[in-house]
Amino acid sequence: MNADEMAPQVRSILDAARDRSGGETRVSVDPRSLADAFAAAEADGRIPLIAEIKPTSPTTDGEHHEDPVALAEQMVAGGAAALSVLTEPDHFGGSIETLERVRAAVDVPVLRKDFVLNEAALDVVEADVILLIARFLGDDLERLTDAANERGFQVLVETHTREEIERAVAADAAFVGVNNRDLAELSVDLTTFEEVASTAPESVTLIAESGIRTVDDVRRMRTAGADALLVGSAIMAGNVEQNTHRLTHVRD
Repeated sequence: MNADEMAPQVRSILDAARDRSGGETRVSVDPRSLADAFAAAEADGRIPLIAEIKPTSPTTDGEHHEDPVALAEQMVAGGAAALSVLTEPDHFGGSIETLERVRAAVDVPVLRKDFVLNEAALDVVEADVILLIARFLGDDLERLTDAANERGFQVLVETHTREEIERAVAADAAFVGVNNRDLAELSVDLTTFEEVASTAPESVTLIAESGIRTVDDVRRMRTAGADALLVGSAIMAGNVEQNTHRLTHVRD
């Protein structure tokens, strides 16, 4: 995507990511299995869901100041199969320390949600899963996927279009997220997943991201082929444990 096609907030996020320094020591991770966590949720009658701890974001109003460890424990108690922790500090209020604290407090896989643009950014902190956004990595996607795998990370490649799914599959991504949010305009449309997910092979674990707020949304994404969901704002607004339980205990 050309920088001129991106929303100003997105350009600002990427500029900040480029300015942040990476880790000085190569990370080596012994990850908790995301596939096993999803399978355990299914066996337990729960929708496999990654619940996101998101203090704030350019697309939401207000900030959350609750203890992230307490939030994490409430999400797991509500049935979350895994957690996502924002580590982007300038626009999302995230931190490396938050991820470390959360991962030490829970026994489910933890995804590092950030804007990783180069290999050095992989070496900032240990996590079970790391996010790579196809739209921002271009031809570097396969190289960074390989570099992440070499460190032990499981990789979630985020996509938005059919072409990006093809690139994710070509990079041997086992987990492919389809973001319903258009990062060019920051608008959300659940039909995005419905229109592009069908192009992914059955071997890929598909995760629907963004805009999922209601039980009906969960059913809609599952009907369209979502193996799992990633939900942040709808869980953070109100009683976190109850919100998580409501979205994980849905009959398809």
